[in-house]
Amino acid sequence: MLRDIDLNKVSDGKLYGSNDMAKTDCNGCKGCSSCCRGMGNSIILDPFDIHRLCTGLRKSFEELLDACLELNVVDGIVLPNLKMTQEEDACVFLSGGRCSIHSIRPGICRIFPLGRFYENHSFQYFLQIHECPASGKSKVKIRKWIDTPDLKRYERFIADWHYFLKPLQEYAMDFEHGENIQKLNMLILQQFYLKPYAEDGGFYQEFYERLDAFSMPASICSASCTHRIRPPFATT
Repeated sequence: MLRDIDLNKVSDGKLYGSNDMAKTDCNGCKGCSSCCRGMGNSIILDPFDIHRLCTGLRKSFEELLDACLELNVVDGIVLPNLKMTQEEDACVFLSGGRCSIHSIRPGICRIFPLGRFYENHSFQYFLQIHECPASGKSKVKIRKWIDTPDLKRYERFIADWHYFLKPLQEYAMDFEHGENIQKLNMLILQQFYLKPYAEDGGFYQEFYERLDAFSMPASICSASCTHRIRPPFATT
C-alpha cells in the first residue's frame, strides 16, 4: 500500500533489521484478538501468502475467494485480502479468540505490531506503538518473531513484490489509462495468484520466473511505457 507516514508519530522512531530486538512479544497471546478485529480490507495478501494458504488449507485460490478472501482495489490494483465477518467484524479465521491458521498466517499478521518501511529497493521494520493494546511487551529478535523459513530470501521477495507493484499502481492511478486497468488487473491476478505454485518448496524460483516473464501487452501500454519489470536483486 502506497502511503506517506511520519515514523515519529506511529512508531518509537527507530528502524529495525531482522537481527534486531524489538518489543513485540506480549508474553503469549491471551486471546484478546484485538489485532484480528476491525481490520477492514487491510490484510492484503501477496503471492506467497496465497501459496501458503492454498497449500495449508488444501484449497485453490478460487475456493478461498468463495470462503475467506475477497478482492479489493489497492492503489489502483486489484489484490486479495482476508475477509472480515459481517456480524463481529472479525477475521474469518478467528476462532475462540485465537487464530485458527496461525502456522500459515499471512505476512502482515506475522510481523504485527511491526510494519515495513520501504526505501532504496529494500525495507526495514518499524514498531507501531498505537496498534497493539497489550502492556508489558518483551523484546524478542525480529527474525524469531516473524518465524518464516529462509527469511533472507523471503525478505528479498517482499521487497521485490513491493517494487514490482509500485510503478504499476502509479500507472493504474493515472486516469488516462482507465480503460486498460481491468486488463492489467486480470493479468496480475492470472500471472501471480490464480495459477497455483508447485508444492515442492520451489515457490521463490517459480515466482521469479513469472516475474521475469511479466510484461504489459501493447494493447494496454504504449511502446514508450515499458513495464517489463525485472527483480532488482539476484534471484539465487
